[in-house]
Amino acid sequence: MGINGIININPIILIGGLPMGLNRADILKGIDQLGIESKIVCIHSSLKSFGFVEGGAQTIVNAFLDEGYTILAPTFSMDYLIHPPKDDRPLRNGCNYENYSDNFSHSNNIFTTKSQIIDRESMSAIPYEILKMPNRDRGYNPLNSFTAIGPRSKELVSEQSPIDVYAPLRKLYELDGYIILMGVDLTRMTAIHYAEELAGRNLFIRWAKGLDGKPIRVSVGSCSQGFNKFDPLLKNTEKRIWVGESLWRVFPMRQVIELCTKAIKENQMITHCGNHNCERCKDAVQGGPIL
Repeated sequence: MGINGIININPIILIGGLPMGLNRADILKGIDQLGIESKIVCIHSSLKSFGFVEGGAQTIVNAFLDEGYTILAPTFSMDYLIHPPKDDRPLRNGCNYENYSDNFSHSNNIFTTKSQIIDRESMSAIPYEILKMPNRDRGYNPLNSFTAIGPRSKELVSEQSPIDVYAPLRKLYELDGYIILMGVDLTRMTAIHYAEELAGRNLFIRWAKGLDGKPIRVSVGSCSQGFNKFDPLLKNTEKRIWVGESLWRVFPMRQVIELCTKAIKENQMITHCGNHNCERCKDAVQGGPIL
């Protein structure tokens, strides 16, 4: 990916014939072309972006595992969201408490790390496949959990908690891991939320039921619809590979975090989605909730 801090921009490599779709061998060729030093990756993905894949998401996940990788993926679920307690409603929290009940559910569910519930519409088939695997490890955050599978899966997610939501990303940073976007853009890169936290913003607070059934605070990220503004900043750090119809964009975690954190400190509006009615963006650029 780079030598002595200099990142080389690699040419796009096409793998797999589009008309016939992809098989396991095509995925393995793509993995071989990644050329990364660490075999710890956070994957954000769209299975549809590949076109047809023989065996679907399972083929992709197993190919990485068979090559010795540990995969981290977001496995978010709002099924566990509850209404904010009347005595715990921070100001500047990216929501309107007056119409909160119109937008969110009255959940009676209690999250555990054994749960296989995931937001199927916003998450892709790949994290859902990981979540179904018997040897995976899911972090303890009722709304924004991360799940990992592979040799270092426990290490990646063991420190996640309702408040320390981005502990798996912090561990990915410490382990010099990588982010792979498969057919999706920067609006899906959760690591930028971690950069927001490092830049000094308070994360938004939502609520779920704890293991005892009582309401607990849960930290979550901001609006991500403005994150493509980071494209010019990150373009020299990424490697691009075509795997079938899916564009894989590979980023070194440390450089992403350092560049994005610095950019947010210098220009708070860089994360703003551009919608002046977006409560989350408006409150985020002011520093997040007053705690």
